[in-house]
Amino acid sequence: MSKLSILLFFLLSWVTGNPLIAIIIILAVVYFLDRRYVGVMPSIAKPFRRSGKIRKLRTQLASSPFDVSSKRELARLLIESKKYAEAYKLLEEAKEASEDSAEYWSDLGAASIGLQQLQDGEQQILQALRLNERVKYGQPYLQLATAFKDKDPQKALDYASKFGEIQSSSSEAYYLLGSLYQSLGRKDEARQALGESISIYRSLPKYKKRHERGWALRSAIKRNFL
Repeated sequence: MSKLSILLFFLLSWVTGNPLIAIIIILAVVYFLDRRYVGVMPSIAKPFRRSGKIRKLRTQLASSPFDVSSKRELARLLIESKKYAEAYKLLEEAKEASEDSAEYWSDLGAASIGLQQLQDGEQQILQALRLNERVKYGQPYLQLATAFKDKDPQKALDYASKFGEIQSSSSEAYYLLGSLYQSLGRKDEARQALGESISIYRSLPKYKKRHERGWALRSAIKRNFL
């Protein structure tokens, strides 16, 4: 803890008369500054906003059960919440009206992989990529790489490489790629990808750095421990 933090702690403890409240205030200030300027800490509000959207969409579908766009949006939010079975059911119901959509097949594949249906999920995601290789900025390639990292490491590396080809100017992408290489025991590739994440951040124009700053910082921390 820095001298400034210690001084602030004692000052707040004296003002509030309670060291626990002082710690809570300091943590709240650190969280606010991180969310405003850095972005390393997860958003506390995001899960609550997502839950609210899920409730709203469920209510909407109760009155309009054939609303395909609402089904797909709800399925996407359920996948984020790891409620894969419910998401898969909704996507199957929307299949007839969505077969030409790369995003649809990507979501269906993600739900299948979440249900441990790896082969089905792979084929569904590959269908999404056949329709549009850059769907979701190449994230489906990373999903496949992560899914196969234990069962077929070489396939995972192949998918990771394709992801890197598409996401050539994103600190976040190279952080995720570096994390995948690390999980596969490929430390040199992991260090290289994390270094690329930092380099990309430094080369970005000022208006883009806010979004990527947290990923660059994560990359620097992870790289130092490799």
